[in-house]
Amino acid sequence: MVDKFIFDVDGTLTPSRQQIDMDFAVFFTDFCAEHDVYLVTGSDREKTIEQVGEEIYSLSKRSYNCSGSDVWQGNENLYTSDWQIPKEAEDWLRAECRVSEFPLRTGLHVEKRPGMVNFSVVGRNATLGERKMYVEFDTETKERIRIARDFQMLFPAIQAVVGGETGIDIFPRGKDKSQIVDDFEQNDILHFFGDRMDPAGNDYPLKKVIIDNDLGMCYSVKDWKHTWKLLKEHD
Repeated sequence: MVDKFIFDVDGTLTPSRQQIDMDFAVFFTDFCAEHDVYLVTGSDREKTIEQVGEEIYSLSKRSYNCSGSDVWQGNENLYTSDWQIPKEAEDWLRAECRVSEFPLRTGLHVEKRPGMVNFSVVGRNATLGERKMYVEFDTETKERIRIARDFQMLFPAIQAVVGGETGIDIFPRGKDKSQIVDDFEQNDILHFFGDRMDPAGNDYPLKKVIIDNDLGMCYSVKDWKHTWKLLKEHD
């Protein structure tokens, strides 16, 4: 039996949209050197490296960017999806952005990534303060959950799940984080760490597959500090 450690990035290894804490990075670099570590994130490769650094990225056995639709092993690209969001679905999202009661727009509301799209009402250009404003708004209104639910009713072949603090990840149905389990062996014990394990979150599909098929254990974390605490206890 081989232990394999799988980590979401945003909110699990790093503060949302920010770089990894330097002290935690030292600990986690050593952890990567001693264990089989895999990254699975809705972010693209460039953003992931920006957050965790080149060393941690290269030490991971494999990085499943864009929820597994853009797969890297160090500097080698193993697979990239060519899926594009249909125009009518993109138009619907942009209309939702226009009618939202949240008062601020910062641009880059529909960010296209390999095999997926990230949708954000406040926009990917938002500052940390502007993101915090939207988090407070969304916590009260549950806007993202409502948009994701309505989107899936209109476009059943496409999946929409809440990801990170301000976005919604959108991709072909079934091409969520759960697609990565096919890369592991039967005797592997999977340990998955994520901050959005709730049914509306983008970590939930992988959690469900792991638990339903008795493939290992899942750890729902509050933030990177919680992840660090759990890893210290594991060692």
